[in-house]
Amino acid sequence: MKISYNWLKEFIDTEKTPQEISAILTGTGLEVESLEKVQAIPGGLEGLVIGYVKECIDHPNSDHLHITKVDVGTGEDLQIVCGANNVAAGQKVVVATVGTTLYPTSGEPFVIKRSKIRGEASEGMICAEDEIGLGTDHDGIMVLDAATAVGTPAKDYFKLNDDYMYEIGLTPNRADAASHLGTARDIAAFLKLEVKKPDVSGFTIVKKDSPTQVIIENEAAAPRYSGLNISGIKVGDSPAWLKERLAVIGVRSINNVVDVTNYVLHELGQPLHAFDAAAITGNTVIVKNVAEGTLFTTLDDVERKLTVDDLMICNAEEPMCIAGVFGGAKSGVNENTTSIFLESAYFNAVSVRKTAKRFGLKTDASFRFERGTDPDMTVFALKRAALMIQQVAGGEVTSDIFDHYPAPVAPFAVDITYNTINRLIGKAIGNDTIKSILTALDIQIVSETAEGLSLKVPPYRVDVTRDVDVVEEILRIYGYNNIEIPTQIRASLNNSVRPEKDTVQNVIADLLSANGFNEMLANSLTKLSYSDNPDTAVKIVNPLSSDLDAMRQTLLYSGLEAIAYNQNRRSADLKLYEFGKVYATKDDKFIETQRFSVFITGANTAEQWNQKQKPVTFYNIKAIVDGILQRLKITDFVVEDATCSKLAFGLQYMLNGKPLVKFGAVGANALKKVDVDKEVFYADFNFDLVLAAVRKNKIVYQEVSKFPAVRRDLSMLVDKAVTFGQLKQIAGRTDKKLLKEVNVFDVYQGDKLPAGKKSYALSFTLQDTEKTLTDKAIDTLMQKLIYNLGKEAGAEIRK
Repeated sequence: MKISYNWLKEFIDTEKTPQEISAILTGTGLEVESLEKVQAIPGGLEGLVIGYVKECIDHPNSDHLHITKVDVGTGEDLQIVCGANNVAAGQKVVVATVGTTLYPTSGEPFVIKRSKIRGEASEGMICAEDEIGLGTDHDGIMVLDAATAVGTPAKDYFKLNDDYMYEIGLTPNRADAASHLGTARDIAAFLKLEVKKPDVSGFTIVKKDSPTQVIIENEAAAPRYSGLNISGIKVGDSPAWLKERLAVIGVRSINNVVDVTNYVLHELGQPLHAFDAAAITGNTVIVKNVAEGTLFTTLDDVERKLTVDDLMICNAEEPMCIAGVFGGAKSGVNENTTSIFLESAYFNAVSVRKTAKRFGLKTDASFRFERGTDPDMTVFALKRAALMIQQVAGGEVTSDIFDHYPAPVAPFAVDITYNTINRLIGKAIGNDTIKSILTALDIQIVSETAEGLSLKVPPYRVDVTRDVDVVEEILRIYGYNNIEIPTQIRASLNNSVRPEKDTVQNVIADLLSANGFNEMLANSLTKLSYSDNPDTAVKIVNPLSSDLDAMRQTLLYSGLEAIAYNQNRRSADLKLYEFGKVYATKDDKFIETQRFSVFITGANTAEQWNQKQKPVTFYNIKAIVDGILQRLKITDFVVEDATCSKLAFGLQYMLNGKPLVKFGAVGANALKKVDVDKEVFYADFNFDLVLAAVRKNKIVYQEVSKFPAVRRDLSMLVDKAVTFGQLKQIAGRTDKKLLKEVNVFDVYQGDKLPAGKKSYALSFTLQDTEKTLTDKAIDTLMQKLIYNLGKEAGAEIRK
């Protein structure tokens, strides 16, 4: 946001330098990103003076040139050759002396030099309006008032003042400061000054002549709508002062009427729109939503397809303007306009934001409406603009002010205690200081007790609705730098549960990063269409866009979006992981769950000359999951087939009856939603359950056994429904002392086996930490295993 120093001084009476004002703004929360000296006219008319043409004769060697003698107040007349047809003796003119750089309205700057023109010396230039950047007229030189003093710098004659422009990094919550008035409020509060608003006491209604009828059909999207008619105007160029004021903040002059609406927007923060009254069919303005698919051509001559959610300003037959966002090509003010309907409204911020995002339009008006304008400013801004239009374009107000405001926006009621203020600030700043700051910020003190205050915050402060917001307002005006750093540091013992979440997270991250994985971090906002159960989704009340209208219920789609983004850029071999939260509602309560996800897709290894690339498989994701759990010493889980609807196939590990992790191949429906056309394997950990399991682990020192381990193998026939996980659990229950490890090293299914059967080959690692195992002990244990596997899983040992 750009703010003019000279413009600010019209609101506050201060002699503070631009640099001092910059420090104040930054200190009160309006960070000044840059401060630069600017000139409304390029070059600032430096080197240009007012001269008097003492003589003017025809050039002897030209039929259109003239030789003049010009007094510029130096005591020595200048001979200047001039080609203008209106130059004559006795005129007061603008002269560019030798060495002056001119900045014409069009074309490149050039320097005035001594020269000979058709054999006659010329020591300067008598200037036309467009040659010095003051306008576009080139019909002849500028002829000034005869009373003008010779030698007066042109800069002083045209009253050009150097200005300073602040570039302020306005945060989204500070909609109140999106104007010179709003910025001045903070400076005035800090300096304990009064804010001087523009005087609108001269506003009068001359006559009432067929006022425009206004109908509000959507009051929710347009809570307040004001307007009036002005007739008898003459549209043309704006006066120099208005062009200069807008040019300083980078706003291009269009015409005197439109320039006034832009001026008031940047002055008061209230967007206005002027409609050509002749384009209002039926002399009726209707604020409503139109049919889906209605075509509308905006001011930039782009035809756009409207939706039923877009609020439009219409006449009796068709739309004229996208409310709060952009005007239409047919209804705007032009050189033939003689009467206007001037609109000043308070639109719903969410409605404007959605429409602006939908069409990719970002205008000065939408910037303010999206953040929340002042509902109490509409009529004042109308009067201010009407007076200015009459000043620069003539005309008269020919209607009463229409003001539809059925449900006035009430101030925000906030109760706050002095104890809360002092506790959050970290210093007792005095009750009188607190009250003076609040009063300076237009926050009304309704009542006071010994404990605190009851306040009413004006509606334009949309970010101040809680007691902590009020404390922030007090602190930023009091000054963050005025809060001393304490000399004493107090600390307390931390009795938090160990290991901490970050410690466990870092262990997992280090393991995966060391194995070629990249960590990702995605937005918690996502599409509602990604939700399997929209009824339990946490929906955003004021969504930034249709793609960010809900909180995510799974980490799956954020990972798939990252995969799609990379695959579309020829990076198909990916290993990703993410820690994050997922959100849901249950019994009108919000639930947050910490999750951890792993994704692999593409080739398992990088391309090499001596071996072919192999695609990742289910067993790669299983190895990753098992490796993580092994690293965390989580072993007592139960293996089951995955029940996750997002997986085409996979497994889930259950811990105490709850899913610890689900992993497998992502289903086709989920891949299609994100336009991923390659196989993706995915693991979803319940990180809360992981943390609980890790915290139960007890670290016990155990000496490495001095005695050798023994391996025995068994080959068995089992039903196809029997899993290795079930067999492993049976073995674990059979012996907890000697049996150290169970692995599967072969699985066979084929026509050589009985129907419905498959063959497992398992290895069993046995070891005693106190002595060498004997054959008798080994055989006894193996017989127990064979018996239990046969009894519980129906296993038939193959010999």
